[in-house]
Amino acid sequence: MGSESPRLESGDERPFRLASRVEEWDTLNRDDAHERHNVHLVVHHLIWCPQRRRKVLAGPIHTRLEQIAREVAVEHAWTVLELAIQPDPVHVFIRANPRMLPADIPRLIKGRSSRYLRDEFPHLKRLPSLWTRRFFLSTAGNVSQETIRKYIERQRRT
Repeated sequence: MGSESPRLESGDERPFRLASRVEEWDTLNRDDAHERHNVHLVVHHLIWCPQRRRKVLAGPIHTRLEQIAREVAVEHAWTVLELAIQPDPVHVFIRANPRMLPADIPRLIKGRSSRYLRDEFPHLKRLPSLWTRRFFLSTAGNVSQETIRKYIERQRRT
């Protein structure tokens, strides 16, 4: 890459004006979490359903499930980016930390919500369990494979 990366001057509020290429914009505007020994951006899309795909997640159950999911996220220092609770599936777009196993996120939310919801709404006890064991998990990144390849290529040259 022949051109030099743009430099931010103090007082610059809009780094995207300085960026002429997508890679530069991505580098300047990423919302990475900076910790003592690492920098990370770990985002997951999760989907799970009630047992037998029963449409039970409506009304006060919907509201309570949202509260429980957000409580679990706060306790584990996750950020819920989007939460869509439909009568059947639950979609969560969540930002986690790299120390958390991705499979633990739905396990912790489903476990607590099942216990609390079944205690608070007795008609849910008629189901053998509130949630299926299955879930869908996908990582969601801001960086394309091409950007990663270019970054690695630039690191090789330096």
